[in-house]
Amino acid sequence: MTLSPRGSELYDAYVFDLDGTIYLGEHLLPGAADLLGELRRRDLPVRFVSNNPTKSLDQYVDKLTGLGLAADPGEVTNTVVAMVRWLQAEHPGAVVFPISEQPLIDALTAAGIEISDDPARIDIVIASYDRTLAYAKLQIAFDAIWFHKRAILVTTNPDRYCPFPGGRGEPDAAAVVAAIEACTSTTLTKNVGKPDPAMVRAALAGLDLDLSRCVMVGDRLGTDIRMATDAGMVSAMVLTGDSTRAEAEALPAAQQPTYLLDRIDHLLPTELP
Repeated sequence: MTLSPRGSELYDAYVFDLDGTIYLGEHLLPGAADLLGELRRRDLPVRFVSNNPTKSLDQYVDKLTGLGLAADPGEVTNTVVAMVRWLQAEHPGAVVFPISEQPLIDALTAAGIEISDDPARIDIVIASYDRTLAYAKLQIAFDAIWFHKRAILVTTNPDRYCPFPGGRGEPDAAAVVAAIEACTSTTLTKNVGKPDPAMVRAALAGLDLDLSRCVMVGDRLGTDIRMATDAGMVSAMVLTGDSTRAEAEALPAAQQPTYLLDRIDHLLPTELP
């Protein structure tokens, strides 16, 4: 199967991953401003989703506007938002222990979700991207899950690492999940980030659109493109981030992206109506 290198039509809504898709580090990627400008001119809904739980929605908006792109907090959904919504819907009243950075802690507190480091009271251990990870945090998680046998393990996102410009990266939430699973023999109960389709449904909430007429644009096959496939969306993978052309072409046809783009603005059809 030959993957299409160019968009063939305009869609009813566009959902974008951020890092590796719209920008990489502190730099806007080629074509992003042109594509988003055209979508804005046509009043087509634009949404942004991210598996990065280290930023607030306002920080995402500040970054996008600083790069010259219009955005507001209502257009952004990340795993901080997804985790809070999931806890409120599925585990109201639960006591949680987040192994995370401050944005998730702040969001949990603002939502009235109780946080504790007492293993005898913890119902849910949240494993997330955490550059402040220390052995003491693993011990609390171990005691809550293994010793007291009361807590479940969930995560904000399943990413193994976070890519950086220049080919570098940092261990992501999957590394924390693996450490806890290894010492407790427990199994992860829930991931609220991509590729769970709940994230894209949350991003498009209130628009009353057919997901088959919406497109998800991202740079990772295992999260962005898989989420689109599982949600029944059109998918476009840009070759500016993590996954490669060879990896996409090696997948079974049903799992391949609809479009494989050298530049993100190639999502626009050559002839615009």
